[in-house]
Amino acid sequence: SPFSSLKREMRNLSEECNLEPVTVSMAYVYFEKLVLQGKLNKQNRKLCAGACVLLAAKISSDLRKHEVKHLIDKLEERFRFNRRDLIGFEFTVLVALELALYLPENQVLPHYRRLTQQS
Repeated sequence: SPFSSLKREMRNLSEECNLEPVTVSMAYVYFEKLVLQGKLNKQNRKLCAGACVLLAAKISSDLRKHEVKHLIDKLEERFRFNRRDLIGFEFTVLVALELALYLPENQVLPHYRRLTQQS
């Protein structure tokens, strides 16, 4: 796919910034959801990839504050975009993913109960 090289970049950069594999996995899931939603184009796909990595790192609390700044520097340098655009796009991604990230308890609980009662 045209996005596999981009995912490789996401992984390489994440490794350089010492992000955990679980964080990279989350970034991939976000990225793939955006692809499926048809949100990506030639202009924004690098911003998309960068914002996904940044969000995953923040949400998994993989980074301390100065490390987040370092990650943003690396993203800016690797994907050649402006950090202002990245921060703006982070919000776009967050809005696109919001329902996938945060599921209300009442949607999860019935399944959870069913599963734990069976075992």
